[in-house]
Amino acid sequence: MENSTNLVCEGLILPLTDESGWSYEFRVFIYLLGLLWSFFAIAIIADVFMVAIEVITSRTQKLKIANPDFPGGVEEVEIRIWNDTVANLTLMALGSSAPEILLSIIEIFGNGFYAGDLGPSTIVGSAAFNLLVITAICVACIPKDESRGIHRIKVFATTTLFSLFAYIWLFLVLQIISPNVIEVWEAVVSFICFPILVIVAYMFDRDFCGIKRHEKDMELGVSEGSPFLSTGHIDKKVVAEFMREVGRHPDLDEATIAQLIALEAQKHEVHSRSWYRVNASRGMLGQKKIEQEVEPHVLELYEKIKKKELPANLPQSDQSAGGTKAVVEFRASSCAVYENEKKVQIVVERLGLLSSQVTIRYETVNGTAEAGSDYIAQRSTLIFEPGETEKVIEIEIIDDNEWEPDETFFVKLAMDANNEASLGHRSVMQVIIMNDDEPGVLEFTKTSYLVKESAGVVFVPVGRNQGVDGKIEVQWRTKDMEAVNGKDYMGGEGILVFEHNEKEKEIEIPIIDDQEYEKDESFQVELFEPTGGAQLGRLKKTVVTIINDDDYAGILDRVVAITHVNMDRLKMGNSSYGDQFVDAMNVNGGDIEGASAFDYILHFITFAFKVIFALVPPPGFLNSGGWITFGVALSFITILTALVGDLASIFGCLIGLKKSVTAITIVALGTSLPDLFASKTAALNEKYADNSIGNVTGSNSVNVFLGLGFPWLIASLYWAAKNDEFVVPAGNLAFSVTVYTICALVCICVLMLRRNLAIFGKAELGGAFVPKIISAVFLISLWFLYVLLSSLQAYQIIFPSE
Repeated sequence: MENSTNLVCEGLILPLTDESGWSYEFRVFIYLLGLLWSFFAIAIIADVFMVAIEVITSRTQKLKIANPDFPGGVEEVEIRIWNDTVANLTLMALGSSAPEILLSIIEIFGNGFYAGDLGPSTIVGSAAFNLLVITAICVACIPKDESRGIHRIKVFATTTLFSLFAYIWLFLVLQIISPNVIEVWEAVVSFICFPILVIVAYMFDRDFCGIKRHEKDMELGVSEGSPFLSTGHIDKKVVAEFMREVGRHPDLDEATIAQLIALEAQKHEVHSRSWYRVNASRGMLGQKKIEQEVEPHVLELYEKIKKKELPANLPQSDQSAGGTKAVVEFRASSCAVYENEKKVQIVVERLGLLSSQVTIRYETVNGTAEAGSDYIAQRSTLIFEPGETEKVIEIEIIDDNEWEPDETFFVKLAMDANNEASLGHRSVMQVIIMNDDEPGVLEFTKTSYLVKESAGVVFVPVGRNQGVDGKIEVQWRTKDMEAVNGKDYMGGEGILVFEHNEKEKEIEIPIIDDQEYEKDESFQVELFEPTGGAQLGRLKKTVVTIINDDDYAGILDRVVAITHVNMDRLKMGNSSYGDQFVDAMNVNGGDIEGASAFDYILHFITFAFKVIFALVPPPGFLNSGGWITFGVALSFITILTALVGDLASIFGCLIGLKKSVTAITIVALGTSLPDLFASKTAALNEKYADNSIGNVTGSNSVNVFLGLGFPWLIASLYWAAKNDEFVVPAGNLAFSVTVYTICALVCICVLMLRRNLAIFGKAELGGAFVPKIISAVFLISLWFLYVLLSSLQAYQIIFPSE
């Protein structure tokens, strides 16, 4: 190997100094390190670039449409200005492929309008990696027995045909029509295919020759791609729908509900390609994440709510967060004891989670009865072992053999803050010391009760007066008035059991919250047929009124507001320079708790670039709608791309790699890795495969039409003005294009077979384990075959050029 003194390797910008005194090994190390570091830099600034594109393409305008269900018959909605397909094929494609496209343009201008090998080969190499490797990973990563199909199949077919045409056209102009020369008309056709692709894809997306796409989606119940948005960031209809299920857990606080709704909104939100690209880049670079971090117990609760799973031992009014927490409470809210019995036993129950040990404190509190003269005070703890559901507190009663009126004291439960346990609503027990031994008189404590529809359950207390001797039972039943059993509440008949000494029990009746505004409705509850010698008192009937929840709108607004706070954390861009520098200078954007060791390492490696690129104006700068950010970020990407081109060329030169091989391997992989992670995330999270593999063919088409068509057009015009020809040696490029085109055709055939054969689940992604793994391995093998054949030809080992 030649030493570095004799090995001359130069680029457009580099080297910046005389490297003749450097050792060969040191130069190789420095240029490899610089190349890898520059890939990080491009990923960071491409993140900023994609955020600007997202802001630009997500702009909306308000539109009033007729809707008889809204006040005044008019509904105000927001409509996207940019069509999704047009955005994906223009700005989104430019954002994800900017380095490849700019590398080709810079190489043409930097070489004095002579063709180079690095730019065109990088475009073909990236296309091969995107179509073969990314598709393979997306096919294999889908969870077991799940599948994802392409929804906008007409758009996919259009971009696929244009993609194949693009590379067939490349071969024709390089090898057949005008070998080794790009004529002006050929460059014009290459470039003009870009707007034609956008127009045709848009026409098929809107289905101008058939049913309008948004109408068809409405028929199918599909909202993806619909241009209509809610008037806020979060659709209250979606919130209200999910709150029907959340309503099964009325003990949840608003903050927890907001986390659940933010998670639900994130699950249903249709993200753009740029969202996945930015999220993937930030995950690789230790930056601020745009996916919501959810606490494990909230995620577990979310899964239970979605699956409508409630443990069998839990009532409808469960306070245990779907069985993920233990709930400890008294079995009754009141009990009584005869003074001559000298002790009272109070039952404490545990519901919900039974697998853990729970410790709870209790103490007695004076009422009219006083500790020391009427009972013996206690302050102690109860320990529920795993699987244990009941504990008994025994309190000594003092019998002074003197007549006294009924007296009361209380027993109170308490526990330390605990994510696995909580107190139920019966956390205080009233104990009445009595002087008679009758079974008692049963009656309701009030003539009527009010309950909000959103409460989820009503507890109707039944008192036992004039004696608490022995075990007694009383039957109860509900009777419809305005409220209807099964529609507004879950009533019927039941039996209420009073154990010996129990003074008050509750009838628990679930209330159905349909999340609709309606007038107040009532139903009746009646006691009948007491046993054990007990009698019914005067209040043997009561009325429960379900009131129109005046606070519901306010509660919903508060929950939505809290949810917006959670969702705001997921915003891709920052609103000010201050926020940008805070995110840049802190690991994980300041979310220290969510940062891993890998995040810290990447933050240290990329810190300088993060701070430099924080100088790019934020998307809202001067109310530019993201365009200033777009322009400045594009300028940075252009400079970095020129640097990458030099680093790759010189590194390849130093280790003896031809430029075309360097392009289809190192450069193509370095610029395409963020797309790989973005597509994988989209494949896992999206209902359809459009955002994971559907955009690959469109991006590959744009790379050729824009990345080669534009610089070739400029160069061909330049040489035509000089009465000369724009020479582009076909050799390596034509062979690489041929191999890729064959591999692409095979890949498309595989995808079509997967879409139509039951063995693959009739979907492009996922399906049964063995077939999807075979598909993925086969596609990756095609990529290795492409790289191998292209490299062998570049070194003239096979099919040597003349």
